[in-house]
Amino acid sequence: MGNGDSRVRGIAARAGGWSARHRWAAVGIWVLFVVLAMGLGSAAGRVDVKESEQLKGETHTAAKIIEDAGIKEPASETVLIQAKDGNVRATDAEFKAAVSAVVKAVDGTGRVTDVKSPYDTHTISRDGRSALVQFDMRGDAETAYERVEPVLKAVAGAQKEHRTLRIEEIGSASMNKTFKDAFGDDFKKAELSAVPVALGILLIAFGALVAALLPVALAITAIMATMGLMGVVSHVMPMSDTANSVMLLVGLAVGVDYCLFYLRREREERAAGRDAQTALRIAAATSGRAVVVSGITVCVAMAGMLFTGLVTFQGMGLASLMVVAVAMVGSVTVLPALLSLLGERVEKGRIPFLRKAMERRAARTGGESRFWTAVLRGVLAKPLVSVLVAAGALLAVAAPALGMKTQNLTLDQEFGDSLPIVQTYNRVNEAFPGGSEPAEVVVKAKDINAPEVKSALADFKARAISSGASRGPVEIKLHDAQNIAYVYVPLVGGSDLDKAGASLEKLRDEVRPATLGKLDGVQAPITGQVAGSHDFNAQLGGAVVPVFAFVVVFAFVLMLLSFRSLTVAITSILLNLLSVGAAYGILVAVFQHGWGASLVGAQGVGAIITWLPLFLFVILFGLSMDYHVFVVSRIREARLRGRTTRDAIQHGVVTTAGVVTSAAVIMVAVFAIFGTLSMQSMKQMGVGLAAAVLIDATIIRGVLLPAVMALLGERNWYLPKWLNRLPDLTHDESAEVITHSVRRDEGERLGV
Repeated sequence: MGNGDSRVRGIAARAGGWSARHRWAAVGIWVLFVVLAMGLGSAAGRVDVKESEQLKGETHTAAKIIEDAGIKEPASETVLIQAKDGNVRATDAEFKAAVSAVVKAVDGTGRVTDVKSPYDTHTISRDGRSALVQFDMRGDAETAYERVEPVLKAVAGAQKEHRTLRIEEIGSASMNKTFKDAFGDDFKKAELSAVPVALGILLIAFGALVAALLPVALAITAIMATMGLMGVVSHVMPMSDTANSVMLLVGLAVGVDYCLFYLRREREERAAGRDAQTALRIAAATSGRAVVVSGITVCVAMAGMLFTGLVTFQGMGLASLMVVAVAMVGSVTVLPALLSLLGERVEKGRIPFLRKAMERRAARTGGESRFWTAVLRGVLAKPLVSVLVAAGALLAVAAPALGMKTQNLTLDQEFGDSLPIVQTYNRVNEAFPGGSEPAEVVVKAKDINAPEVKSALADFKARAISSGASRGPVEIKLHDAQNIAYVYVPLVGGSDLDKAGASLEKLRDEVRPATLGKLDGVQAPITGQVAGSHDFNAQLGGAVVPVFAFVVVFAFVLMLLSFRSLTVAITSILLNLLSVGAAYGILVAVFQHGWGASLVGAQGVGAIITWLPLFLFVILFGLSMDYHVFVVSRIREARLRGRTTRDAIQHGVVTTAGVVTSAAVIMVAVFAIFGTLSMQSMKQMGVGLAAAVLIDATIIRGVLLPAVMALLGERNWYLPKWLNRLPDLTHDESAEVITHSVRRDEGERLGV
């Protein structure tokens, strides 16, 4: 094949061709877009998700009542005073002296209000060995952690004076301070370290600094532009820090991947003897097309999160969708322009020993992977055995997912026993089940002091205990001016969310209807951490089927239109589902059952964080399409050249193995960084993503995909005649590369 002029068709090819001819204009437009997006985002500011918008159901109703009433709840703190042995009781003089010392010490800081003695609130445990001093922090609850230090010192002083007792503080302010001190920079360090890790892997993959910097530069500029766009879009759909972190994670992954696919193909064509212009044109028509198909598929997958009805998920989905779209556009526009501008200078900054090793390997193997060539030889020799062994192994790995249990993790599950405050949390829950995280009943009435309302409140308080939902003490706090009352009900079960959930249902389904529910015009939604977890699970459970259906159906349609093959579309979906199932199985085995948890610095906590399974499905289904589209596009291209299907499979897999491996290593490394964080939920996310990408890039793409395609033979390209009228999106291949068409055994003709 020569270097003569040839025409190409398709969005990616036309965009790449225009950018290569108008290099400075393309670069200028991209820079202007990034600057404008950041400027608009900075001017607009980001609107964060309000607490009242985060969930539906009763939790939402309660938050809305509080928000509309303008009530600012203070940060509540509690001091546990507990005998270290069985000889001291709350009725003893020594215990009473300690209580008085704590009350005096915290009140004397001037940072607290409404200090309550356990002898007034009856917050003394049944065995008489533990008591709670309760108070509120002055000022804004969100910044209370900044002012709690003097109070913590006052409590520590009381502890020194009463060494026979255990005196410990816990509450939202003290917990926030502890976590920010211990883990404040944890997540940020992980985000910042992801870029140098990706750059290091790219240096090894390309052996040249400039070539390695291009994918990182594209990913970073795409992320910067998306951050600006998020500020503008947040005025329509509020965003959160979580959405920002997920956007960064996805943006770095796909931005680097797309650029990697494009750049490796351009280098491959130049290594084959084509001039720079022709190499760039072929890369635009082939890898550029794969990037567009993959990008649209990932965007569709991310859009699935919009169907959850949960604002946090919707924000994550929209932010991820935007960064993928921006990275995709950058890959097929500014990247060709930069490659055209740089020319041979893309090889600047060569790392001598790496470069020589790469050249020697290329000379020996002709640019193909020796490892995957050997693997493919065995797979294609016995495709049925390969399918049975690989699929059987993945199904076995996925089997534990059948017993998956999801819940919001409690404090001890999230952080383990590494922090003293977690041990305090456990001791409070043991002495006062549910006392550290009570259910909160927000009662709104026309007149909160009306006799019938007061009677119903008293009845609710009594029935909450007599029904077995709570062991008390049940506290009622009135806001007369707003005609609102808070009823705090410690739930039986405490930190055991299953038992606490049963207590919550008893409150909602039995106690409330028999008391407050009998009054007309009275609202009494029940909220709190247990209620929030319950409502979140209910909302998410209802969204699973619509999200799964949307993602799978649209991905199927995109594969069908992009490859005009019913077989390719079906196998794409099945292989991706198998990959996701294996990731679920690993998550359950490691984090729910604790099998091998110590190997990743984790522990079995008995459950998977509620939001993770759906999040992983959407992210993995989207990202795994990157590899699938790239590999199958190369196989189809080889088939169009006239190779047999078996030869096309061999060629497509081994020639893409290098770039897929590099892309997978980057993703696994970036995701694994998040698996090193202290929070179990972040470990679960990092390990789940890393394991899934590793499985997808090796067993799925290197064994199952070629084995399945080898078994199917010419049926891979089957399209029923009644589907011939579907739009043809397969025309982006280069006319220079593909010189003739091949007829299929069945269905429509395989044409350019």
